[in-house]
Amino acid sequence: MELRQLRTFEAVVRHRTVTDAAVALEMAPSSVSEQIRTLEKSLDIALFERTPKGMRLTGAGERLLSWARRLLDQAEQARREVSALRQAVRLGALETIAGTYIPGVLGRLAERRPDICVEVRSSASRDDLLADVAAGRLEAALLLDTGDALGDLGFPAPAEPLAFLDLDAVPLVLVAANGHRLLGRPQLTPADLAGERLLVNVPNCSFSMAADKVIGGSPTRVHAGAVSVMRTWTEQGLGIALLPEFAVSTALESGTLHRLDFPTPDLSLRLVWRDDRADLPGLRDVLYAAGA
Repeated sequence: MELRQLRTFEAVVRHRTVTDAAVALEMAPSSVSEQIRTLEKSLDIALFERTPKGMRLTGAGERLLSWARRLLDQAEQARREVSALRQAVRLGALETIAGTYIPGVLGRLAERRPDICVEVRSSASRDDLLADVAAGRLEAALLLDTGDALGDLGFPAPAEPLAFLDLDAVPLVLVAANGHRLLGRPQLTPADLAGERLLVNVPNCSFSMAADKVIGGSPTRVHAGAVSVMRTWTEQGLGIALLPEFAVSTALESGTLHRLDFPTPDLSLRLVWRDDRADLPGLRDVLYAAGA
């Protein structure tokens, strides 16, 4: 059993097909297949079921996967120590919050452990971030959630044992442009929003999920795009929007947007990591810096 075979095995698990794994690894599909066959032969057991929809792990494959991730982590750690490279921790973050919260985390970490390098990877997809944490491609990720369990906002959590820490509250605000009919009306309810155009991002966006929870289905959803687009369209009177307060604070101060009197609960800025990888070098320092 060789490290290169384990890397190929992990890539096939991640991409689900030999062809996609080969593209990611910049290898020929025949070479990927050969490495998987060699690995299975060395262990004398099948690791995958070959199905029309792709490669599916057997029970033995599931058991090997956790070992493969640990061995690959240890190999990378050894490489860095022997080469006298700085410790690196890969931190993912939603694009919406990367520019707002990451600089503070990096600043606190630099004061505490200047020898640790943090590689920040931003993504528009929460599902991709969670999958990367679960697979060990990221040590931790910052995302938005609510409630006592991971995924209470409405998204599925991976099966792997993930731990999380809530770092900060992220207030939401329902906003509208000048002259909107609901401005000045007190204690609005979801029924008052019937017939409105609610600007949203993709359905699995944190703010779209929050809107589904607190507003319900009565307003007509209009897919505008990213937070910046939603804010601009709202300023132009194309609809109302439920957005994080930090993204509209300037518009609220300048008067191009106004807060509607509608109760909006906070979301939580949540740091997520694999519970069984918490002892990786540097990760606890990142967790400390994020939570400080």
